[in-house]
Amino acid sequence: QVQLVESGGGLVQAGGSLRLSCAASGSFFDINEMNWYRQVPGMQRELVATSGSSTNYADSVRGRFTISRDKAKNTVALQMNSLKPEDTAVYYCNAVVRILYRGNLRNYWGQGTQVTVSS
Repeated sequence: QVQLVESGGGLVQAGGSLRLSCAASGSFFDINEMNWYRQVPGMQRELVATSGSSTNYADSVRGRFTISRDKAKNTVALQMNSLKPEDTAVYYCNAVVRILYRGNLRNYWGQGTQVTVSS
């Protein structure tokens, strides 16, 4: 019903920048929020940035990452500056979606995009 397609990952040196993008498509009533998570192998998936009624960031990325959302286009981006090796992870786009008017909210995930920061 809802597809999330991410792009923009890759390899970058420490101190560099990358921009991740995510586009939602499918049949739904509205998107309540769009977020970015990341996961390192063997670790829990962690929330990086949220864009709902307000924007919020994990302490580890605040001041370096910026989330931006285009509600009209159902897209969200994550601008990542001053990247550090510890930012290396698979980054996932997440959308909290209402499929039907007055329906329940549901979580959807993108396929993930690898970000690797070399020292």
